[in-house]
Amino acid sequence: MASSSLSNLGQMVKDAAKDGNTGKTVNTAESTIQAHDGEPRIELKNDDRNDDSSIQAKVVMSTFDNGPRFWAVMTSLALTSFLASLENSVVVTSGPAIVADLEMGEEYVWVANAFFVCCAAVQPLLGQLCNIFGRRWVMICVTALFTLGSGICGGATSGSMLIAGRGVQGAGSGGVVMIAHIILADLVPLRQRGNYIAILMAVYGIGLTIGPLLGGAIVDSISWRWVFYINVPIGALAVVVLYLLLRLNHNKATTLGEKMKRIDWVGNSLLITGTIVMLYALTYAGGKYTWASWHTLVPLLVGVFVVLLFGVWEVYGLASEPVIPPRLFHHRTSLIVAVNTFLYWMLVYWGMYFLPLTFQTVFLFSAERTGVSLLPMSLVSIPGTALAAMALSRWGKFKLLHLVGEAIFTLGLGLFALQWEGSTTAEWATFQCVWALGAGMVMDTLLPAFQAPVPESDQAAATATWAFIRTVGGVWGVAVPATIFNNRVDQLAYTISDPHARQLVSAGGAYQHAYASFIESFPDPVSGEVRAVYRGALKLVFLASVCFGGVAFLLFTLEKELPLRKSLETEYGLEDTRTKASGSVKADIEKSPEQGGLQFHSSQ
Repeated sequence: MASSSLSNLGQMVKDAAKDGNTGKTVNTAESTIQAHDGEPRIELKNDDRNDDSSIQAKVVMSTFDNGPRFWAVMTSLALTSFLASLENSVVVTSGPAIVADLEMGEEYVWVANAFFVCCAAVQPLLGQLCNIFGRRWVMICVTALFTLGSGICGGATSGSMLIAGRGVQGAGSGGVVMIAHIILADLVPLRQRGNYIAILMAVYGIGLTIGPLLGGAIVDSISWRWVFYINVPIGALAVVVLYLLLRLNHNKATTLGEKMKRIDWVGNSLLITGTIVMLYALTYAGGKYTWASWHTLVPLLVGVFVVLLFGVWEVYGLASEPVIPPRLFHHRTSLIVAVNTFLYWMLVYWGMYFLPLTFQTVFLFSAERTGVSLLPMSLVSIPGTALAAMALSRWGKFKLLHLVGEAIFTLGLGLFALQWEGSTTAEWATFQCVWALGAGMVMDTLLPAFQAPVPESDQAAATATWAFIRTVGGVWGVAVPATIFNNRVDQLAYTISDPHARQLVSAGGAYQHAYASFIESFPDPVSGEVRAVYRGALKLVFLASVCFGGVAFLLFTLEKELPLRKSLETEYGLEDTRTKASGSVKADIEKSPEQGGLQFHSSQ
């Protein structure tokens, strides 16, 4: 029995020491695999730092523990998720007032896009840093960075300063949400992960719910600056809570120099540069500059070229530890989920940023009332997310949830196009509920589906890559509808009889003036004409979104259902789990130069 167990253990260690793609032996200073349901946890440790041919393995019985220490970690993650979601949504209702006060004009798009561009650009790098330096300190640093950005935004004296602050905020926020999902992947088996993602998404949803309401109330009663200042004390509290409660394992054996060598410096530089340049072009395309203008084409083509160079660097193995490993996309389901993650989050922000314009320009609601009117959208998404999470955990099937959720989600987008001045409260509230229910069903199930074909050792890279795709989708979700909106306003502006009013809403000025008091400042019939222009532009914006939703639905039909793992393998579990052993077996594994493999020797 003992001989058989040791033989099995030897095979497990051999498998753990091999790269899934190449079959090559991986010389690791330290690696830990935690298993679920009482299965062994193997720790591989290199005792001789100068000779990587000897590795020591220890088997430790371990189970998924959702006790008090786990919930302490969940509390810290929930607080940071709330902080990030609040800032994502609070500018939805306060944006026009901020843009008008700082006289930003067409630069208004950077209030949102600076946030998303920086968020997207750093996420793959932060994912790699989590693998190298551990999750805890990276999480604390990005939370502090987000808090700093909030202070810069609140004290902004110019549009440029506000944009810079939003960029700092975005870099921090991108890390906060992404690392929270990475930590969950470390602590919870994939089959059960949806339940805990749902908790974080519920907290995230509460932040999204409060954000527009809070933003509108602050703008109407105090100053838009407090939209950002309010994050400073919350962020400071979050840093303290993370420091006290977020206690996780990571490999402390390697030196700083060894860790720095593991960073994919070239890959990260190419990806960050290409992302920023490409998204810069998208920000102005169709608005300030036409798509055919060199101002758009040059940075867009340069950005695409640099991203292609990044792809060559990663695919051809020029990086020893790629920031986005190509093996993440080897499965059909991974590719489909990646594309639909982009489309889904594009449409989420499409709705989040342009539905409030309907309330302020078509219904002529104040910023505060607009925030209240968005409550159905935010509240219904929470039970939708929870139901999807329970279904995923119970049956382990995600394809049906994707198909049903995407269909309902797309229907909701189409219903938004039907809104007009005479729409009743029951109508627009129902439209929001339909949209939010579908959005909630898809939101919680995309990441587990993307992680399903990927081994546990790649969970951090997979989560960071998924978060990067999600954030880039968010940028497109502001840039694309903004282009459609501005172009349609320009096409309809001729119907406005007042030349001054026509000039103010043309050439990208419509969003800056998208609030009720602007429209009501004109006498009849001019105010009605301006209102009609906004209604016509927003109708086209939402009709266009239905096309993208339809593409996503068709792609989901090609998705392959995959089993969700019930076991857990990680070296980044709760800090004291390594010491809880019920007996151990030590083994030396020596590389055989002649055989090019590993030899297993047991010892008691």
